[in-house]
Amino acid sequence: MISKNRTKLIRSLETKKGREKAGLFVAEGPKVVSDLLHGGFLAEEVLEDIEDIRKVSFLKHPQSVLGIFKMPEEADETSKDYSRTFHEHIEGQLVLALDGVQDPGNLGTIIRIADWFGIDDIFCSHETADCWNPKVVQATMGSIARVKLHYLDLNLLIDNLPIDYPVYATLLDGKNLYAQPLTAHGMIVMGNEGNGITPLLRTKINRKLLIPNYHAGREAAESLNVAVATSIVCAEFRRRQG
Repeated sequence: MISKNRTKLIRSLETKKGREKAGLFVAEGPKVVSDLLHGGFLAEEVLEDIEDIRKVSFLKHPQSVLGIFKMPEEADETSKDYSRTFHEHIEGQLVLALDGVQDPGNLGTIIRIADWFGIDDIFCSHETADCWNPKVVQATMGSIARVKLHYLDLNLLIDNLPIDYPVYATLLDGKNLYAQPLTAHGMIVMGNEGNGITPLLRTKINRKLLIPNYHAGREAAESLNVAVATSIVCAEFRRRQG
């Protein structure tokens, strides 16, 4: 039986402060836990007793397995070595950058999308939701084990990219995604759910795209959900590589 102190510790991992203090995060469900274990994450404890799980689960309907994992150490953020970050994680690759995506469900879904389309690295502004939030981890359905997230200053990161390095974003003044040349490498920037990309970062976008709608003159939605838009853009980039 899980102790009261242990229960209190695990419950504290629902908050970012609690996770940072303990250096731990929670993953729920056999698939997510299994993917993390196979991905090399270190489990401090794996609970399989359903009564214990019910005491600490963050889900409305607790699953049969709950893992408490050690948070991986941040690599590039402390050194601020943006040149090394470029050479190790960006050069020659297709990557995502998230500017203030705050909904945990959206972030988790985007991580899952990145995994599906073979995107290994996502660069996040400090305003983006914490990827170790239990809701984010759950929404990734295990993809968090295969996609690396980096929290840093996106403006400085882009400032340190080579001149004219492809930096894409979907903007209202962009050009039709399906009619524009797309490179096999580059950075795709996605913005906040309500406000889009911040003004300063927007000035650094050198390839503006637009996902066209097909309402044919009738009233339609003002915009797409950020995760849906990310999926459409990533699919088109990969389709071009054929």
